[in-house]
Amino acid sequence: MNVKNARDELLKKLFEAQGNPVSGQEFAEEYGLSRTAIWKYIKEFEEDGYEIASIKKKGYVLIDIPDIVNAANIRRFLQTKTYGTTIDYYKSCDSTQNLAHDFAQAGALDGTLIISEEQTAGKGRLSRPWNSTAHKGIWMSLIIRPSLMPQQAPQMTLVAAVAIVRAIENVSGIEATIKWPNDIMINGKKMTGILTELQSEPDRVKAIILGIGMNVNHEEEDFPKELRDIATSLKIACGKKIDRAKLIAEILGFLELYTKMYEKHGFGPIKLLWESYSNTAGKQIRAVMLNETIEGTALGISEDGLLELKLDDGTVRGIYSADIVIKD
Repeated sequence: MNVKNARDELLKKLFEAQGNPVSGQEFAEEYGLSRTAIWKYIKEFEEDGYEIASIKKKGYVLIDIPDIVNAANIRRFLQTKTYGTTIDYYKSCDSTQNLAHDFAQAGALDGTLIISEEQTAGKGRLSRPWNSTAHKGIWMSLIIRPSLMPQQAPQMTLVAAVAIVRAIENVSGIEATIKWPNDIMINGKKMTGILTELQSEPDRVKAIILGIGMNVNHEEEDFPKELRDIATSLKIACGKKIDRAKLIAEILGFLELYTKMYEKHGFGPIKLLWESYSNTAGKQIRAVMLNETIEGTALGISEDGLLELKLDDGTVRGIYSADIVIKD
């Protein structure tokens, strides 16, 4: 067993012990390590914020768990078969999306998660900058290798949106809504963005890089002044701090469930779920596209995931990509 695996296994045992002592001597003997190596691991855990007590002749007891989104904390709650089997955690990086693209090109397995406490160059849709406050949100990218054709890949944004609102509901009790194509809203303000990027060949998807940025434990003052009227967080909405690791595990669980559903049954079941959470259907909206701006009534989404907009003359347009403004 390599050093990283042994370290992870020791932390896992401390979690599973639920306040009972874990013998450093027995762990050292079981994994062929020295007592000094065990002591160094414990010190590393403490540097990461874990509170650990040493009880003479009995072992180590985990007293408190820090609010970090490393692999060990996420796996306490994870119940997936594939998603999250590999988790690469960073205290800081430029962009998890950039890292995920590199890892996918290098052959990273289906369900590999790249997650960071902060991003110094986070990006959203159309390469717009994304504010990624340290230790407040969820900044992650998931590498998915589904059995889909390239033309089916854009719908993964809608699959992810359904997974996220279900996870939010389970963890916080808050009913979020989906604003087409890639925003999760609470009380009319944005709290999550989804970025879906593709690595493919003409006839098959090699990898989908699914980026998710979530405002979780932000206070209002954590947002720049220009964003406070349009952005919110889960903590602001529900009035309590959220366990980010638990929320991540819930998202991965629903993502795995709905991705498999999409592969097996097509987009129909996802479409029904998406429309049940949509804040767009039936509303008068303005769709701002690259070369034109149109207005009409949002009808819902097509089987291809396009937003269907009924214009004043009665014609129905399918919108592939646009900035959506919901008119009062």
